[in-house]
Amino acid sequence: MNNLLLVLSSPRGAGSYSGLFARRIVDDLKMRHPGLQVTVRNVARNPLPHLSEAFVNGIALPADRRSPAATKDLAVSDELIDELLAADILVVAAPVYNFGIPSSLKAWIDHVVREGRTYSVSDRKPQGLLKCRKAFVVVSRMGSPFFDAGGGLDHQESYLRQILGLIGIFSIDVVRVEAFGMESARRVTVASANPHVDGLLREFAQHLA
Repeated sequence: MNNLLLVLSSPRGAGSYSGLFARRIVDDLKMRHPGLQVTVRNVARNPLPHLSEAFVNGIALPADRRSPAATKDLAVSDELIDELLAADILVVAAPVYNFGIPSSLKAWIDHVVREGRTYSVSDRKPQGLLKCRKAFVVVSRMGSPFFDAGGGLDHQESYLRQILGLIGIFSIDVVRVEAFGMESARRVTVASANPHVDGLLREFAQHLA
C-alpha cells in the first residue's frame, strides 16, 4: 500500500462533516503507514469542467484525429484517471444535495469512468479494471428523516457503490454522518460516527496484517 487518493467535494470547506471524517481516515492510515503518499483532489475548491461536445466527439477517435479542443479536454480526463490508477486506496467525501451528490463530484466521476481506461466491455457486459483497490466513502446528510421515510430517495450512497463497482472497486466501507439542523443533535450524530470509523480502520489494518 503506497498511494492514497482523497477526493473532497463539499463547498463547506473546513466546516464539512464529510471532509472531516475523510481526513480522519487519511490521517489514521498515514500514522499506520508512514510511507503512504497522499494526493488530494478537491473538486469543490478547484471545479472540473463538465463534459463538453469536443470531449464526447473525440473520445471514440484515435489521438491523431482529435480536434485541439478534444485533445485538451481529454487530457484533463487522462490526468484524473492516472491519479486514480496510481492509488491503492480511494477516500471519497460526499455530502448530499437534493438527494444526490454534488455536481462537482459528478464531474469527477464523468471524467474517470471511461471505457478502455477504467472499464472495458465484452459481450455487452462491463468489466471494471481497478480491481484490488480499497475505497472508503464518507457520506454526510442534513435532515436524514427524508431518507428514513423511504421511497427510494437515496441517490448518494447507492449511486457511489454502483459507479465504483462499474470500474472494479467492490471493497467499499461507508461512513454515514447524519447531522440534523440542531447543534446538540449534530454533536450526537457526529460523535456516533467516530467509533464506526475506528472499527473500520481496525478491520482494515487486520486485513493487511
